[in-house]
Amino acid sequence: MISTFPVVSGKYLVNGEWQETKETTDVINPANTAEVVGQVAICSEDIVNDSITAAENAFKTWSRFNIEDRATRMNAAAEELAKTIEENVTLFVRENGKTLVEAKKDLLRCVEVMKGSAAELLNWWKPEVIQGNQKVQVRRRPRGITAVITPWNSPMILTFKRVIPAILAGNTVVVKPATNCPLTIMTFLKVVAEHFPPGVINIVTGSGKVIGDILCSDSRIRTVAFVGSTETGKDIMKKSAGKLQKVYMELGGNDPAIIFEDANMDEAAIKRLKIGILRAAGQVCSAIKRVYVHESRYDEVLQKLTKEFERVVVGDGIQPDVTMGPLNNQAQFDYVNGLLERTVKAGGKVITAGIQLNPETWNQGYYMLPSIVTGVNQQSEVVRVEQFGPVIPILPFSSLEEVVDYANDSEFGLRASVWTENEELAIEMADRLEAGAVFHNNHTVFSELAIDFPGLKESGVSRETRHCSLELFADSYGFAD
Repeated sequence: MISTFPVVSGKYLVNGEWQETKETTDVINPANTAEVVGQVAICSEDIVNDSITAAENAFKTWSRFNIEDRATRMNAAAEELAKTIEENVTLFVRENGKTLVEAKKDLLRCVEVMKGSAAELLNWWKPEVIQGNQKVQVRRRPRGITAVITPWNSPMILTFKRVIPAILAGNTVVVKPATNCPLTIMTFLKVVAEHFPPGVINIVTGSGKVIGDILCSDSRIRTVAFVGSTETGKDIMKKSAGKLQKVYMELGGNDPAIIFEDANMDEAAIKRLKIGILRAAGQVCSAIKRVYVHESRYDEVLQKLTKEFERVVVGDGIQPDVTMGPLNNQAQFDYVNGLLERTVKAGGKVITAGIQLNPETWNQGYYMLPSIVTGVNQQSEVVRVEQFGPVIPILPFSSLEEVVDYANDSEFGLRASVWTENEELAIEMADRLEAGAVFHNNHTVFSELAIDFPGLKESGVSRETRHCSLELFADSYGFAD
């Protein structure tokens, strides 16, 4: 038990006031489950309704603020937040399980989202003129209240990429962070909220079902921005349909990486492949979930990737030598271990590699060494599901048509990667793969946060790709004279 909790511990934010609830639950350090990092307030239905009312009242005035004022406030908040990154990195590692390097990168990107979105706002908000027989302007207005529901795996960037454009566009927000990992995001949003009028940012925590049901059934909520599992996304869509709320969803993924016969799989490429698989212990929607290798290169790639996995140091992310932290929570830990057990029973072979940094305390956290799975086929459970852990199946293929069929044989369509020295082949594959984005000789994220390409099929809803997602949180309308 630690002696000091973050100031947001056990609290919620409504109309500019941080308040406490009688009921709370603990936030546990996944690297040491005996350590309590802080508490999460369990908000009642009345509190959630109060947060919507606060957002509704604040919208009446905030929506009328000019865009220069909105951008100025956001830039000031970004400057202040940037000064707090070092002091909050450790908190994020302790509640999430990422390594120090991964955690700091996430926090820095939050500030980047704020500055980039504020800069983009000034250009995006300008009316677009459609010339013709009649002069028509395409203008934009804020939509209303946005509900932002975010997950535990990458709560910082996934929350900021929704909250920031929503409020810059003139909306107000009610944020529901995951109970497994809410403290750092609430600490960051506390700084941001202090630069805006009360009620622009409200934060409620607790039961996902209770809060989600209210947010998706209240007619005052105009947009629901959700990141999480596909099944939960479907449930939210059903509930939102009753009020015709607009939904913006980033859901699950089962990303394929396709390695062709001519691929240059040198040491640098293998490292990129490994990072694409094991970033955040594999707990990333857009991580590589299955690898298809041309049969002529299969043994080589398997051997090289196994050796690269052997170098992975698993332990508490606070330790500087650690390159992969624990899984975030008990449920995910149990699921991934159960998946491996079922895979072995079904005839698959599991190659487990890596280094336990502290074997004597290994069982005190949700630690797993990374595993490569062979001897499975396209219909195997480990190939078809989103493992969301440090587990990767590798399968051979013999022809282009075969691997296209394999890659597209999924209900998901988030990301994909093509590994080849033939750029024309890579582009051809990008045209044929059912994915929101395809990377060439890498499997990563877009370096420019102003752009993002949502998934296809059951991996997402909404098609905006530019302007820091501002377009997703506004209504466009025509003005003609």
